[in-house]
Amino acid sequence: MKKLQSNELFEKLESVRNEIENVEFWSARDLQDIFGYDRWENFHKAVKRAAISIENTSESLENHFREVTKMVKLGSKAERKVKDYALTRYACYLVAQNGDSNKEEIAFAQSYFATQTRKQELIEKRVAEAERVRERDKLTLSEKLLSQLAFERGVDSAGFAFIRAKGDEAFFGGNNTQAMKNKLTVPKGRPLADYLPTVTIWGKGLATGITNHNIENKNLEGTNQIAQEHTTNNDEVRQLLIRRGIVPEELPAAEDAKKVKRRLNSEGKKLIRKKKK
Repeated sequence: MKKLQSNELFEKLESVRNEIENVEFWSARDLQDIFGYDRWENFHKAVKRAAISIENTSESLENHFREVTKMVKLGSKAERKVKDYALTRYACYLVAQNGDSNKEEIAFAQSYFATQTRKQELIEKRVAEAERVRERDKLTLSEKLLSQLAFERGVDSAGFAFIRAKGDEAFFGGNNTQAMKNKLTVPKGRPLADYLPTVTIWGKGLATGITNHNIENKNLEGTNQIAQEHTTNNDEVRQLLIRRGIVPEELPAAEDAKKVKRRLNSEGKKLIRKKKK
């Protein structure tokens, strides 16, 4: 395909791109012409095959293929409503994959949407990783405050270890900290929380935050009172997660949070250097 034609197709695809509440979408009727289809009936077959592809995955069809209506002009200058679809980037990619591969326009669209979809996946992955690192840092601060409050109220190192252990047992359904480390194959000497998924870190942070609040609010003293409070809060958060179909001890291990943080920091530095050039 000539470079000029590729540029023209790129510009056409960008020109019909729409956005509502930060969600990009394209009209299937607009793509029909750009993809080189003269008849809607033929293009609609590719759209339907793409929709079936979505239904065969864990993705929600409605999140990517939204049936809408579009006003089109007739030869008499009158207008009428026709069926249309609002398609996400991913949906457009699947339509291109299910289109006529002999068409040069389809070949370009496959490449265009594959590239853009991959970029979006990388962005979403980076956002998710950054969120997990933030939650891990917040949990660290919350646990440091718990340690400070406990020591101020007569708890020694052994007592604090007991408090944390009871909290973990309550949160992980009777599994102690070492049992969870073994289950998730956490390297020796590394914190369990560094290998927990985001939702588990969030849950542990919430339970610890409630404990910190109630230590001061209820004026709790000593190992037994604080351990009981921490156990109750971890169990309550566990029950909340279970009601939503999340069983903490059954979730798989996540990548080492420290490693993820180093990677994000490294990428950030590279981006800053690139902007300065």
